[in-house]
Amino acid sequence: MSYQSLNPATGDLLKSFAEMTDPQLEEKLVAASACFAVWRHISYAERAKIVTRVAALMLEHQEALARTMTMEMGKRIADARGEVAFSSAILTYYAKNAERFLAPVALHPAKGVAHIESSPIGVIFAVEPWNFPFYQLARVAGPHLMAGNVLVVKHAGNVPQCAMAFEALWTEAGAPAGLYTNLLISYDQADAIIDDIRVKGVALTGSAAAGRKIAARAGQNLKPSSLELGGSDAFIVLEDADLDHALHWAVWGRMYNDGQTCVAAKRFIVVEALADKFLAGFRAALVALKPGDPMDEATTLGPLSTEAALVQLLKQVDGAVAKGAKLELGGKRIARAGSYMEPTILAGVTADNPAFREEFFGPVALFFRVKNEAAAIALANDSDFGLGGSVFTKDIARGKRV
Repeated sequence: MSYQSLNPATGDLLKSFAEMTDPQLEEKLVAASACFAVWRHISYAERAKIVTRVAALMLEHQEALARTMTMEMGKRIADARGEVAFSSAILTYYAKNAERFLAPVALHPAKGVAHIESSPIGVIFAVEPWNFPFYQLARVAGPHLMAGNVLVVKHAGNVPQCAMAFEALWTEAGAPAGLYTNLLISYDQADAIIDDIRVKGVALTGSAAAGRKIAARAGQNLKPSSLELGGSDAFIVLEDADLDHALHWAVWGRMYNDGQTCVAAKRFIVVEALADKFLAGFRAALVALKPGDPMDEATTLGPLSTEAALVQLLKQVDGAVAKGAKLELGGKRIARAGSYMEPTILAGVTADNPAFREEFFGPVALFFRVKNEAAAIALANDSDFGLGGSVFTKDIARGKRV
């Protein structure tokens, strides 16, 4: 097996990379373990110098990093530039604030003296997804490295060039060998890393299925794991909402990153009084999106990240319709090269339809009409997913209560 970098806008192979051999992986783990023995004792100020330098380098290389991202996973170029800048800001934030965040906290027990003290725990294994290739790395690297841990990282298989570019920034910044290590490895090798006594914790951002597997493996080894999994956020529109305002954010909330966001709005729950107008406006706004080359600034609809992602999403839509959902818009592949899908709206998804409890990771919106606020709240809460949600009303106090 190899890591393949494919341009999702064209389907062209950009480059392929061989997986590490077991001896090569062992060299990386030895280096990471040796680095931790030193890095854990480095002052916050010295750690911050390295992390801040990487943040600066991200801005210096912003265009090259953004273009790599766009070529490799299809993010529209303007959004890619924004992600690089945001990732830089995350690193800067932790470099400036980690010492304060991790300062000892005095407790006041009835008897004796106690305090909470934070200490680095060792080599951390991070498994990260492709949808925000640099943000996902920055948000795990910033806090862990400033806390005195070191990282070995398995990035998603379709963004190896992004993964290597981020690793190269640490080398350019003068980081010690083993501080941040990108691994091109198999799933079996990933399991072996979790089992390795030198690795002290696991961090995953990904699907619920991946989370179960990683957490179980870490648990077998009595190692801590942190999981950030999928979402199916509710987007509630009450009868007193500003319709134009709600529609603007509905399109952004569902279609940002071409719908491939864990914390995206995915379930649109609209009170009956506005339901018809909202649906008509939502449909019109989605139809107006312009598919095209994500390198073109005029493009407003890019491709899905991979052909496999497109096939999976089409399968979910077909399955939902077969079980009684109504296709209000889209539902098909766009007839052009690359992994493009029509923006899609599904209505009439009932609780016995498997789609009711699935996450649609792409440009697919589930539309529900409800009688009133109470019904909207009940439907929003009837989900296995969390992460976020939105409420649209002109009454701020009402919105907070909902």
